This record gives sequence, C-alpha cells and structure tokens, in this order.
Amino acid sequence: QVHLVESGGGLVQAGGSLRLSCVASGTFSELNGWAWHRQVPGKLREMVAGIVIGGPTKYADSVKGRFTISTEGATNSVNLHMNSLKPDDTAVYFCNAIVDSKGYWGQGTQVTVSS
Repeated sequence: QVHLVESGGGLVQAGGSLRLSCVASGTFSELNGWAWHRQVPGKLREMVAGIVIGGPTKYADSVKGRFTISTEGATNSVNLHMNSLKPDDTAVYFCNAIVDSKGYWGQGTQVTVSS
C-alpha cells in the first residue's frame, strides 16, 4: 500500500507564490510518475501538471509559465511551485502518484488566492 501526504497549501494574495509538496511512503518497486490535479466545488477535477520519472513534464494551458513540477527521487516526493497566482487558481489540489503502474491519491490541500 502506498500513502501520499500533501503539504503547503494555504491563503495567498493574487500575484503571490506557494509551493505544494507530496511525499510517497510505503512498500513499492517503482515510482513511475506524478501529477497534480485540482478541483473546485461543482466542477470536474482537472490535471494541472504532470511528470514522468526521467521523462517529460506536461502542464495545463492555464498554468503554463507560472507553475513548475519537480521531483526529488531520493525522498520519493514531488513539488509544485506556483507563481503569479490568480484567484482562479483557488481549488483543492490533489497529488497523484503512479506507483508500480497503479494510481494513488493524496487527501488534498486547499489553496486560496485572494484578489
């Protein structure tokens, strides 16, 4: 079983920055990739950024140039650096890990951007 724990959410003013982190723990053979998703009440969950371990990254058009996803292999963790935040970025952000070809989700962390 794999357990994901997110941290770093909070309240920030528009134009500010936040860094989200997610750590994977448990017993597994291979961590294949990571993604960050976000969800606003009443809307579908959307992928914000994704990364294949040793491979490319992918970003939603709405965050390109503002968000950066990065991994720390030694600690089985992923970060999402969010700059130039906008009120539209307000959402619950979920960490998603592909481990041994299975998907796992974190519990979510709230990000609120005030105008």
